[in-house]
Amino acid sequence: MFKASDLNVYFICGTQDVPEDNDIQTILKEALEAGITLFQFREKGPNALIGEDKVKLAQQLHALCREYNVPFLVNDDVDLAEQIDADGIHVGQDDAKVATFAQRFNKKIIGLSVGDEEEYNHSDLTHVDYIGVGPMYATPSKVDASEPVGPEMIKTLKELNPSLPMVAIGGITEDNVGEIAEAGADGISVISAIARSHNIDKTVTKFKSYFK
Repeated sequence: MFKASDLNVYFICGTQDVPEDNDIQTILKEALEAGITLFQFREKGPNALIGEDKVKLAQQLHALCREYNVPFLVNDDVDLAEQIDADGIHVGQDDAKVATFAQRFNKKIIGLSVGDEEEYNHSDLTHVDYIGVGPMYATPSKVDASEPVGPEMIKTLKELNPSLPMVAIGGITEDNVGEIAEAGADGISVISAIARSHNIDKTVTKFKSYFK
């Protein structure tokens, strides 16, 4: 069963996010050992894996997450999430509409990206377990990212819907995580802050300390 605390330290990663001298399996294992609470497989970009290669990697990473009892979500790819029996899926505003696949993901975790109050008001949250709010700050990990909305957006949306779990995303580092926790987020979702950390255990431990 999904709970808001699963969002505390939410790691998102694909092969495109990993330093050249490392691999995603090693990084994910380190992050799991350090205590991440949720993982999203996001394989996107010009050099991203496709077809059977993508399926095989997803299965390997899913198995790794199972060893640590950490939910494994797939970004955007409904068919892949279903094929490998992922624990859930996360979609953006321009991806498949939740209503079109919600029944196929009964009892699974469904996350939706919401950038601001306007997007929130236009989103069907009937089957959504949590929303990813952002970008909080400018981010190097997404070339098509929108303008930053800052931690204030967490406060705004929490006032509209206090019971809906919310995770902050976009440009989050060890230096600015405190502002996000203070704004009332249930957790933070990061890519490069963990994937490119020189000490993953220390990074994850610091992030977790803000969400107890």
